[in-house]
Amino acid sequence: MIMKLKKVSETFEMKVFTDGGDYFGDVDECLLGNNKVSAWRIRATKGSSLSKSLGSAKGVIVPHQLVKSIGDIMIINRNAAPSYSEEEEN
Repeated sequence: MIMKLKKVSETFEMKVFTDGGDYFGDVDECLLGNNKVSAWRIRATKGSSLSKSLGSAKGVIVPHQLVKSIGDIMIINRNAAPSYSEEEEN
């Protein structure tokens, strides 16, 4: 398997999806610790599952351990998504 490297600057504004296929939001910022990526700040964009579950909040911080893949899009573990019930949706 060949591992492709990606510059952090290439991830800004990248679309983020959960491994369940839901559009989560957009990458806003990369957080570094000890000279490596520790977390990602994901912005709740209009129409994203994140904006529906957060209400007025602007986004969340997702630990890098929950990122599954970064390519043309970022795929994160669905456990990173704040949970909300069906009743709150209606």
